[in-house]
Amino acid sequence: MLEHGGQTRAAAARYGIALGNWLDLSTGINPIPFEPPPVPPDAWGRLPQEQDGLEEAAAAYYGTLDVLPVAGSQAAIQALPRLRDCIRAGVLAPGYIEHAQAWRNAGHEVVNINADEINTHLEEISVLVLMNPNNPTGAAFALEQLREWHGRLAEHDGWLIVDEAFIEATKMSSMAQAQMPQGLIVLRSMGKFFGLAGARVGFVLARTALRNALREALGPWALSGPSRFVAQAALRNRAWQAATRERLLQDGVRLAQLLHAAGLPPAGGCELFQWVPTKQAETIHRQLAQRGILTRYFAEPGSLRFGLPGSEADWGRLRATLGEIL
Repeated sequence: MLEHGGQTRAAAARYGIALGNWLDLSTGINPIPFEPPPVPPDAWGRLPQEQDGLEEAAAAYYGTLDVLPVAGSQAAIQALPRLRDCIRAGVLAPGYIEHAQAWRNAGHEVVNINADEINTHLEEISVLVLMNPNNPTGAAFALEQLREWHGRLAEHDGWLIVDEAFIEATKMSSMAQAQMPQGLIVLRSMGKFFGLAGARVGFVLARTALRNALREALGPWALSGPSRFVAQAALRNRAWQAATRERLLQDGVRLAQLLHAAGLPPAGGCELFQWVPTKQAETIHRQLAQRGILTRYFAEPGSLRFGLPGSEADWGRLRATLGEIL
């Protein structure tokens, strides 16, 4: 199991700070999540049913009928490599570490590729996996560039997989298309922008044949009934989405300014997190944790990812603590 953010129970045990006293900035999840209506009792008492309106809500939200609900995009990340014979896969680095792990575990050769080296590798790989915006750096790719890479990969039956887990809060355009072309796979998550990480809901946007193969690989009832209900309510609530997007745009700028003022200028990020490379990353991570603030530490390259505080008290606590330790 690879390390991830959000491990507040482990941090509480390690640092001797009560669980309720932690400020968790380690995940990049919207700290003010969508609040769903009460789950109807029959969602608990019967097997999940696909004819409940979720697929239609997702199609309207993402702008394509080529959509498959999955138990978080992580389910697709782990299953997609099993749909191909052994090939060479290029994975953006630094990036979300589960992608490379999944392709490697399925027996594929994995090549870690920096963003500025992608063009030179396209002819020697069969799959290219990108995050847009990237996690943790926040780097973004233009649609024109992604379309060019997809076209070059498709010429030799290759795949372009674009993980758009953090795109909702940004002004960036998605690679989702009304009719998904051959060889393009887009992953979307309801854990980040909607703040529904615990519901474990994601979507795969791809051609019918690939979605059917993935559905077979994942098996029946990929999503629980309550998760399907909650996801549908969130996807249909356009007023909440618009207000939240506006708030996150403001908070992303606010966080970057706070870190600049503290002497930790971000080198990248998006509306849900800021990324700070620094030689003192491990020390700062530890000093913040000793005061009950959890960040995401990366050893290579040495850096910290800061998620958004959720309340004014949390904003003040982060500012004061950074001032104290720096």
